[in-house]
Amino acid sequence: MKAYDYVIVGAGLYGAVFAREAVKKGKKVLVIDKRPNIAGNVYTEQIEGIHVHKYGAHIFHTNNKKVWDYVTSFAEFNRFTNSPVANYKGELYSLPFNMYTFNKMWGVVTPEEAAAKIEEQRQAAGITEPKNLEEQAISLVGTDIYEKLIKGYTQKQWGRPCTELPSFIIRRLPVRLTFDNNYFNALYQGIPVGGYTKMVANMLDGIEVELGVDYLEKKEYYDSLGEKIVYTGPIDAYFAYTLGTLEYRSVRFETEVLDKPNFQGNAAVNYTDAETPWTRIIEHKWFEFGKDENGQDLPKTVISREYSSEWKPGDEPYYPVNDEKNGKLYEEYKKLAEKETDVIFGGRLGEYKYYDMDAVIAAALDMSERELG
Repeated sequence: MKAYDYVIVGAGLYGAVFAREAVKKGKKVLVIDKRPNIAGNVYTEQIEGIHVHKYGAHIFHTNNKKVWDYVTSFAEFNRFTNSPVANYKGELYSLPFNMYTFNKMWGVVTPEEAAAKIEEQRQAAGITEPKNLEEQAISLVGTDIYEKLIKGYTQKQWGRPCTELPSFIIRRLPVRLTFDNNYFNALYQGIPVGGYTKMVANMLDGIEVELGVDYLEKKEYYDSLGEKIVYTGPIDAYFAYTLGTLEYRSVRFETEVLDKPNFQGNAAVNYTDAETPWTRIIEHKWFEFGKDENGQDLPKTVISREYSSEWKPGDEPYYPVNDEKNGKLYEEYKKLAEKETDVIFGGRLGEYKYYDMDAVIAAALDMSERELG
């Protein structure tokens, strides 16, 4: 008999949900993480009374009632609505693309005029079957919006020309012929009151957690402790990169405290021109309406500039580069993973998948139901 039924590698959303479900079923669980904190990339820390999203903005949104009921059992959520602003060389546009955007760009007033303008530009570009992100974007919103609000931002984000990126990356882009500037078409949306760290701490309540330990450095030891391993780290790292390295995009954050109550008046401003080196600036206090936990106005503000970069060993891997080449390599790693009968691979890095938070939680619940019965 081993000391634990499950050793869970990673204290992010996937690991925390699986751990909670396993404990509910009477299993003995150990959660480990190489970071000094729980909550993975949704980790929030308090600075000047503001919950700062240390690893980038995380706005919870879902249409899945089961997932919503699950997360709200661990935290109360506020009513935050994501309405980013695009800054193109000092011109401000509403995101997602909606009637405010089209009016500012073209002076159109009715949905009919906006649709006609998009169609006119799509036809002028001569695109029938979009073969890459550039063609997909032009067919969705026309050339003007592509050139000002998509091209520079996307190329900074992915480090590749839009003509070399797959069209599916932009297919989920909301385009609305209404004056609705809620970015997500989601029934449920918000941010946990008290921050994500508090929510994950509630999921892990009463569960043994070890932080600051690298599973891959002590693999034999941790494997000897658990009947099964739930691994949420990079799948290629698990196999010591034997087939090659999967590509990721990484993000660097420059965070500063400003001695003023308001820097940009919005939680997220995207800088869509190619020349500005950062992709966006996050002003964290607006995720919670500029108030502290007692409802008081906060005198200072905290901003983070985000810089996208190609991942290299030692960086945090954020976004899988889901192009054809990486997809094929992942399939080869997946075959190796399927032979590891005592290891469950899960989450964004374990499955090399661009996952929204609700999808990570749904996947962890689904896996725990199959695994634990």
